[in-house]
Amino acid sequence: MRGESEKLNTSKEFCSKEDLKQVITNSYDMIFVSDGSGVVILCNPATGKLLDVDPQELIGKKVKDLVEQGILDRSVSMEAMESRSVVTGILKNRHGEKIMATATPILDENGEIVIVVVNCRDIDLVEKYLQALDKESKKADRYKTAAEYLSEKDLKQDIVIARSQKMKDIIDRCTLVAKSDSTVMLFGESGTGKEVMARFIHRNSSRSQEPFIPVNCAAIPAELLESEFFGYVSGAFTGANSRGKPGLLEIAHKGTLFLDEIGDLPLAMQSKLLRVIETGEVQRLGSTNIFKTNIRLVGATNKDLQAMVNEELFRSDLYYRLNVIPITLPSLRERPEDILVLAEKFLEEYNRKYALQKTLTPNAISAFLDYSWPGNIRELRNVIERLVVTSVGNKLDFGHDSLLGSKRCEKGIIELSQTCVLNKGPLKSVLKRAEEEYINQIVAECDGHIGEAAKRLGIHRTMLYRKKKQQSSDVASAIHGTQIRPQ
Repeated sequence: MRGESEKLNTSKEFCSKEDLKQVITNSYDMIFVSDGSGVVILCNPATGKLLDVDPQELIGKKVKDLVEQGILDRSVSMEAMESRSVVTGILKNRHGEKIMATATPILDENGEIVIVVVNCRDIDLVEKYLQALDKESKKADRYKTAAEYLSEKDLKQDIVIARSQKMKDIIDRCTLVAKSDSTVMLFGESGTGKEVMARFIHRNSSRSQEPFIPVNCAAIPAELLESEFFGYVSGAFTGANSRGKPGLLEIAHKGTLFLDEIGDLPLAMQSKLLRVIETGEVQRLGSTNIFKTNIRLVGATNKDLQAMVNEELFRSDLYYRLNVIPITLPSLRERPEDILVLAEKFLEEYNRKYALQKTLTPNAISAFLDYSWPGNIRELRNVIERLVVTSVGNKLDFGHDSLLGSKRCEKGIIELSQTCVLNKGPLKSVLKRAEEEYINQIVAECDGHIGEAAKRLGIHRTMLYRKKKQQSSDVASAIHGTQIRPQ
């Protein structure tokens, strides 16, 4: 009880006339009070600042006189007295500056107006505050959309593997380039790790704490490209999100936008992208507002953009805008020193993922180094994942892998065809002789075991039987007596 009594006493002490005077005097907002007949009885220093008058000169004047003298263009006090309700409106002072005011009439027990309290604030401050709130709201939406977008993507932090001097030189160059904001174009065959290198550039740039937005230009339907890149406002088109949606160019603001397969962008979209690069301006579909974006562009393609420019399939002005710092990533066959270290990295990754302890055999290592890897790093990863998941035991022998074996067959046939081409004849017959010779070679290496030979050739054993039966007597004699033993 004593505590509650002390609180009440404190409250009474604080709510003294002098305390209330201090509150009104030090209020940032204009406080303006008139009596029931419209005579000004109180106003604080903020009133003088907003109306550009001495506050004391207002005391005792009627509010309607302030309007007649041009101090204000309207009186919300008078409107509140007439309507006997709260009135909010925009006023103008003698200089035309806008003021947002709210008048609240205070009634006695008989329903008569005792006083009218008006509080005002410079509308410019209000608008700035609202704009700041809107900006923060849009920023929150942008990051939310970025998070949602990235949650659908592969967020693992790929490491750039480089044992070959070629890749070491490229990493050094990308590290240097990353410090600038210059646009980078990454060229290279499919599967050479262009996105991994783009992420490397982003992580080593001053924008590393901002979004990295990867976009596969070939994967977005042409009719959706503009809405995906630029975003849209509510009601921009049928089916649009009721809250609108920021585009990729907007959510990548201050960060890096990675445009993979940029050679697949339609010409119409190329011109729109060019304008963004030149002006930095982005306008959502259906909106009149322009958003100034600040992004770092990294493009990538496995196509010859210069040839596409010559064929008028790619805009020359966009090509020169993008091709500021061109970097070509070598294929895996051009960097054989990296094959085994990449293989070990992927093997370690999948061993950890599936709680296994698989290892590569010497035969697997030899097969890896002999293979040309047309699918590059992506194919290497996929082959290892498949073998880790499907192989029995902890020893991975890629020599008997059907996919790898079939690719090696193709390579062998090509090599053999180069020797057979010395024999004159139609291409079909030359290739047929090369295939037959290679089949006989594999069968011989497998001591005539058709099942084993079929696995190495990457075909079914019944097909191998059929091919053997179709061999001509001349080719059959070239087997040199090798016996066929069904397994």
